[in-house]
Amino acid sequence: MGNFNKKTIRDINLAGKRVLLRADYNVPLKENQILNDFRIRQSIPTIKYILDQKPAALLIISHLGRPDGKPNPNLSLLPVAKHLGQLLGKKVEFAGDCVSDEAKKAAGQLGPNGILLLENLRFHEGEERNDPDFAKATVEATSADLFVQDGFGVVHRAHASTAAITNLLPSVAGLLLEKEVDVITKAMQAPQRPFVAIIGGAKIGDKIEVLNRFIEITDGLAVAGALANNFLVAEGIEVGSSLVEPEAMPEARQILRRARSEEKRRDFNFFVPVDAVVSKSMNGQLPTRLVDITSYSLADIEAYPKKPKLSSYSVGREEKILDIGPISAAQIAGMVKMAKTVVWGGTCGATEVKGLAGAQAPFAHGTRLVVEAMIGPSNNHKNKPFSIVSGGDTVAYIEAEGLADDFSHISTGGSASLDLMAGKKLPGIEALADK
Repeated sequence: MGNFNKKTIRDINLAGKRVLLRADYNVPLKENQILNDFRIRQSIPTIKYILDQKPAALLIISHLGRPDGKPNPNLSLLPVAKHLGQLLGKKVEFAGDCVSDEAKKAAGQLGPNGILLLENLRFHEGEERNDPDFAKATVEATSADLFVQDGFGVVHRAHASTAAITNLLPSVAGLLLEKEVDVITKAMQAPQRPFVAIIGGAKIGDKIEVLNRFIEITDGLAVAGALANNFLVAEGIEVGSSLVEPEAMPEARQILRRARSEEKRRDFNFFVPVDAVVSKSMNGQLPTRLVDITSYSLADIEAYPKKPKLSSYSVGREEKILDIGPISAAQIAGMVKMAKTVVWGGTCGATEVKGLAGAQAPFAHGTRLVVEAMIGPSNNHKNKPFSIVSGGDTVAYIEAEGLADDFSHISTGGSASLDLMAGKKLPGIEALADK
């Protein structure tokens, strides 16, 4: 691989060892059915490599959802154990806890090369508190000889299964963690240019540092989705009842000033939406409307020879911005088509809302146009940029559209990817043994 400076499972002897693997199986569930198994599938290469080394046993730990330190049957990892077994073509045993006598018994009964998935770590408060006693109880329950960190989606947190546990066992990285860090780090440090980023989704608070980093290093940066509403408000534009974060306005104004200043200093473009798709509800059952929020050219053309109505370029008090408009999408798509490297995190609209009676999904038009610019409308784009995609909603959209194979790298991390891109040290990686 690249410049990953931590030991991995390739650097140690696993034969005859009891291997404790931290995976990230935080997958969407509905009525105990897995809606998207992307993260489970991404863990398979590491699992197969470990099994090929003939360990005494493979014990897997993970979390699922936010049970707040209490057992919750709706957030059990049992469906994951069954699905993982199907993917591997091999039975995966399951323990109903991760530290109790039940866990010890299940771990003790595991035969050579057997696999055991233990119950949700977050059923215990000690996991998120990075409690050394909880980490010790996990190690004792499994009788593990060494620890493998492969849960990229959680390494930005200092939890018991990412930090405290590394003080108790020799600790190395899995293949997925190594790949994620290598691909993202290389793209940030030595990208092929032009290098552009599209950041959507909701919370601006989680993205301030990565936005500032992208202003420094990219040739073009576009904000979209609910995130962009904050920048529209910062520019003095009314956004009706759209999702905004009033407490984040000072940061949004600061980022905007910085970006505009950077545009004057060098060849850099910062894109904020100029038009939007709005509706009075995001349930997909009410009419949508196109609003020309900054340029008014659409409104002028539609109203000619009369003067456009105020409503044609204003978001109504009861309306919400739920997607970028076609002009904004075309601007971003044009930037993407010129790029050699693209980082995309966060959809441009509420892509999870389905259309009625066979109609197009009402708030996915912007996202679809941007995706087509990255991969080509018929998936045969000859000059496709190197693309990195992150974020749960974004990955879910790509998977649902059957487009996963058309992107260069789809990350299993949301916040972990953003933190790594922002240049932060990730506790769960820092805690591993150096090469």
